[in-house]
Amino acid sequence: MQTSSLKPIHDLFEKIWADYIAFNPKAKRVYDLILEHERTADSSIREIKNDHVAYRTYDISPINMAEIGRIFEKHGYQKRDRYLFNDKKLVAHHWEHPEPGLPKVFISELETKKLSPLVQKIAAQAAASVKSGDVQKDEFLWSRRPWKADYKTYQDLLKESEYAAWMYAFGFRANHFTISVNALKSFKDLQALNAFIKSSGYALNTAGGEIKGVPSDLLEQSSTLAEKAQVQFDDGTFEIPACYYEFARRWPQADGQLYPGFLAANADKIFESTNVRT
Repeated sequence: MQTSSLKPIHDLFEKIWADYIAFNPKAKRVYDLILEHERTADSSIREIKNDHVAYRTYDISPINMAEIGRIFEKHGYQKRDRYLFNDKKLVAHHWEHPEPGLPKVFISELETKKLSPLVQKIAAQAAASVKSGDVQKDEFLWSRRPWKADYKTYQDLLKESEYAAWMYAFGFRANHFTISVNALKSFKDLQALNAFIKSSGYALNTAGGEIKGVPSDLLEQSSTLAEKAQVQFDDGTFEIPACYYEFARRWPQADGQLYPGFLAANADKIFESTNVRT
């Protein structure tokens, strides 16, 4: 039972989730399929545990990773490990709450200075369209895209950075939620869950293998391919990859506690769930 002190946090994640599934109905269908399967093992189960939620952004104030992270920090979250993705020109941190059971938060940002003048220009224009005071509000986490965008620029960004293009098109909304495989009762492992997902008609991201990581890494992850969405640009409406659903199984450390962090090698391939595929 949630305490009154945690209600604002639960409400926050419910609003993030509502925006996420409104734009990505496939994620809600996957959630419902797994919940129905779980109830075959225990009819009292009412929800599926979320391991973490993820956000993307550019490294420019007032929309950089640290400033978005402060929204969660005011709810008691604490910044933890740092992760580097040199090939993709990304850096990330994850945040944890001291209250057991609350989802983790993974925020990444694009290192724009390592990319072309075009990417730097577009990212700077995006950041300039956001008021610093807005980034301090909870609702910023589902504020979507506050800048004008055109499909031609999106295509130009794609040639250099899938991440830059995705951020330009979608703005501030959850990039993905993640089901905690450890909390499931009707699937013995991630392999069994993946088989169920595929048998239900959903494609998985196979970049780097269907499952990223092995038990000795203490973290195994898989994900669906991003659902395509109709996105309104200034020069028309186009269908592009939006968000995806992830699945994570954590393994115990030497102290018996489940590994709480993330693995850059895994996440590097998980990022590719939103890649444009022709």
